[in-house]
Amino acid sequence: MNGKKKIRAYRRRDYHAFIYLAPWLIGLCVLQLYPFLSSLYYSFTDYQITSSPVWAGLKNYITLFTSDKEFITSLSATIRFTLMTVPGKLILALAVAVFLNRDIKGINLIRTFYYIPSLFGGSIAIAMLWKVMFMDNGVVNALLNSIGISSVSWLGNPNVALKTICMLEIWQFGSSMVMFLAALKQVPKELYEAASIDGAGKIRKFFSITVPQITSIIFFNMIMQTINALQAYTSASVITDGGPLKATYLLGLKLYKEGFSYFKMGYACAISWVMFAIILVVTLLLFRFSNTWVYYEDSDVF
Repeated sequence: MNGKKKIRAYRRRDYHAFIYLAPWLIGLCVLQLYPFLSSLYYSFTDYQITSSPVWAGLKNYITLFTSDKEFITSLSATIRFTLMTVPGKLILALAVAVFLNRDIKGINLIRTFYYIPSLFGGSIAIAMLWKVMFMDNGVVNALLNSIGISSVSWLGNPNVALKTICMLEIWQFGSSMVMFLAALKQVPKELYEAASIDGAGKIRKFFSITVPQITSIIFFNMIMQTINALQAYTSASVITDGGPLKATYLLGLKLYKEGFSYFKMGYACAISWVMFAIILVVTLLLFRFSNTWVYYEDSDVF
């Protein structure tokens, strides 16, 4: 009898737990799982927003890889965007974190100022501001002209436009910087003291002690920033709208155009799944080779 009462008590407790979890579970199923699975189905259909989806098999994927030249251009632009922004953001974030990892007066306020760009950097307003700054008659060219340097076509030159929007992405280094700063605080001071006794300089300490001790955070930031860069949309859409000559036509922008400008929702879903596959493969490769350089404190593998 006591056993049956315990079972009933456990069941009541489980029901209560499910009640508390219900809002999250409903949100997961309705807002994430259902769109995720439905987009996979739509990617195999000829689906216009104004009509019902018609099964088309692999047609969208075949078209994407065989006859859509814009896709190759977009993929190339996205890869170059990622290769420029991820290393640039990580290097700048680490450099600033090292600078801020000091006990000086007002350091907390200074850290706050450095983090602010990450709060506003992904917004439409900041992208518009960036566009105004780098216009032919914008603030940046005005400053260059004031010191005798001729104007640069930041947004009109295909060779420069992608680098311009990359600078906006790199400028949003605050979140990575905070992670690096927290990691730097955890590096044992005894290691630096021992290195000083051996006569090591600041540069040697940085590359022989600091960097190896924070490789796990470097790896984490690399993963997160790579995923974000491969999905980038706002800067390319607001600042250049994919131009000039498709130089900044990132995959995220192509996906949006196909789905909401040309109303080819099935084709857009196919692009989204190709993006997902690319992100998955890149992430798995990074994890595959991480054991050769990432150090964890509770592991003997470096």
